[in-house]
Amino acid sequence: MLTKMKDVVNQITDAALGLLALAIVAGILIGGTLPFFGSVVANLTSVINQLGEAGLAGLISLGLIAWLFAGRSA
Repeated sequence: MLTKMKDVVNQITDAALGLLALAIVAGILIGGTLPFFGSVVANLTSVINQLGEAGLAGLISLGLIAWLFAGRSA
């Protein structure tokens, strides 16, 4: 049962990452706020700026985020 739950969570995460990638590409191509996705590029830029301003803590956070998503198929 735990394995099935883990598979479901992985599938939901993969779907969310796919939607995020689609939103980023659409936001760059179209620009502005998209009806379904909102302003994903602006939000992503804000998160990156906050991580950059945090110094070492931001670098550690970025490393943890990269580690969490490492190994996922695109």
